[in-house]
Amino acid sequence: MSDGFDPELVPDARGATRRPEPECPVEVALAAISGRWTTLVLRELTAGPRSFGELRAALPTVSAKVLTDRLAELTRRGLVGKEVHAGFPTRTSYQLTTAGKRLRPLLVELYRTGAALLAETT
Repeated sequence: MSDGFDPELVPDARGATRRPEPECPVEVALAAISGRWTTLVLRELTAGPRSFGELRAALPTVSAKVLTDRLAELTRRGLVGKEVHAGFPTRTSYQLTTAGKRLRPLLVELYRTGAALLAETT
C-alpha cells in the first residue's frame, strides 16, 4: 500500500483513512469491544453459554442494569445470541455468535499488550 502506511497495519484501502471511518476494520473491532464491562462480559461468554444470573455471579460488581444494557448491545451488534428456554420460570441464556467468537484473539492480544505496558511503567 502506498501513502507511507505500514502494509501490515493497512493491508487494504479500508484502513487508509485520515480520520475514523465506520468501514475501517480497526474501528469496527474497537466498536465491538467498546463500553464499560463489555470485555469482561465477552470474556465470560468465551467459556460457553451463561444465564444472566451466572454472568452476575461471575461479575458481582456489575449492576443488573449495566449487564442488561451490555447484553442488549452485544446482541444488537450480532456478537451475542440470546436463547429463551421454555419452562417455568422461563430461563434465558446468552452465548457468543460466530462473530463474537472472532473477538477472542483480540481480547487475548489486548491483555498481553496491557500486561507488557504495565510492566514497562512499573
